[in-house]
Amino acid sequence: MPELPEVETVRRGLQPVLEGATIVNVALARTGLRYPFPERFAERLAGQRVLRLGRRSKYLLWDMEGGETLLAHLGMSGSFRIETAEGSTGSTPGAFALARSRDTRHDHVRFQLESGTAVIYNDPRRFGFMDLLPSADLERHPRLAGLGVEPTSNRFSAETLAVLADRRTPLKAALLDQTIVTGLGNIYVCEALWRAELDPRRPASALADPLVAERLASAIRTVIAEAIDAGGSSLRDHMRADGTLGYFQHRFAVYDREDEPCQRPGCGGTVVRIRQAGRSTFFCPTCQR
Repeated sequence: MPELPEVETVRRGLQPVLEGATIVNVALARTGLRYPFPERFAERLAGQRVLRLGRRSKYLLWDMEGGETLLAHLGMSGSFRIETAEGSTGSTPGAFALARSRDTRHDHVRFQLESGTAVIYNDPRRFGFMDLLPSADLERHPRLAGLGVEPTSNRFSAETLAVLADRRTPLKAALLDQTIVTGLGNIYVCEALWRAELDPRRPASALADPLVAERLASAIRTVIAEAIDAGGSSLRDHMRADGTLGYFQHRFAVYDREDEPCQRPGCGGTVVRIRQAGRSTFFCPTCQR
């Protein structure tokens, strides 16, 4: 699944095109994706102006002038493509740029804008989905209700993590609880724990120590910010809205680096992989305590 940095990168790529734009029509190539499209989906969006493009956790939120919000999730392989009236998808310079696939067999939703530009949702595996709901009920939507603090918000702090100190679970599992800190996924939790020099197997009760909680909070903020700036991890099929791949995977310190030397200066350890709650955890047992 694309993680928070990937989704935020997509949001930033779409924002200049969508915010303030009017949707002329919506063309659907099928009746649904992972789930059926909402009733009269295309009709309800036609003629609507997009007031704001937001994000909550790993969901994109299109706030419409008419009082509804389009909620979109990218699933495993979903992505948005921007096409201008001339058919150009644009580009972003960078050593890791890769052109977006133009396999139109997987173009499932086409949002035609008044400007002549089109925003196209492409999803080979069709695990993504879209929903329409009243904007006033956004926080009560079953997929958004109960989500925790965003790690990119000013509300996120060591005190946020300290709430996890009474959990009888390892640190890794506690951090993946979306009701406390939302949007943290497997990749960036591994990376943050490495930066904070904390063993993922360590009990969550370690966060009762304010210094430990602050060290981890700082590591989370840094890892997420750097990943967003780099464009995300670009694992598997994920691409940004401009058709390029991010390159944060080239900066991973431990994730997917099993049996490689630890990158921490002077450590001398080796990265290992273990299984925790059915997920791969990568860490250095020498410097992560």
